[in-house]
Amino acid sequence: MKTPYKNIYSVLKLNRFIVITTVSIALLSSIFSGFMVFSTYQKALDSAFAINTDGTVIPLKLVSQKENFMVEALSHLDLFHTYFYNIDASNYEKNLEKALWLGNSSVDNLYRQKKADGVYNRLLQYSLVQKVLNIESIIKESDEKHSFQTTTVFEINRGTIVDRYELVTTGNLISVDRNFPKNTHGLLITDFFESSLKKLQD
Repeated sequence: MKTPYKNIYSVLKLNRFIVITTVSIALLSSIFSGFMVFSTYQKALDSAFAINTDGTVIPLKLVSQKENFMVEALSHLDLFHTYFYNIDASNYEKNLEKALWLGNSSVDNLYRQKKADGVYNRLLQYSLVQKVLNIESIIKESDEKHSFQTTTVFEINRGTIVDRYELVTTGNLISVDRNFPKNTHGLLITDFFESSLKKLQD
């Protein structure tokens, strides 16, 4: 005897097929979406974007963190030694203030010692010009600590006499929060020490 209703087992089988198909499609879509998000995230780690003056987006390739640190550390040391030693009667206060933002109390203590010894008074009294000619730094990494040795060649112009000196300084570098524009590299010089100073012969 025929009934207007379909066999219940056929209906259940059809429903089961629809459910399995729907779940499978949803699962595959989730896996694909997750893969795309992960892939985009990985690409974002290697790239950065800057906004140009006309509003266009410029992709910038980032170097590795270690290489980036070395570049910034060398620039930081170059900037500090320029501020601290490239001074004359007209700019020494401004330059030394900038230099003190790049180091900790060891730099401040050296500055105070030089001030007490009359270094800056002589600069004013005799209108001396101390000009940095060359800066070379070596950075060493040990147990995640970064130490440096910097050789700075500078000259002191006393009017008719110009003397040239070679100064070797040492210390360590630590990472701190960036402070624009006072400490753009986010590094701080610690344990700063003037290890040797010698006069160069012509």
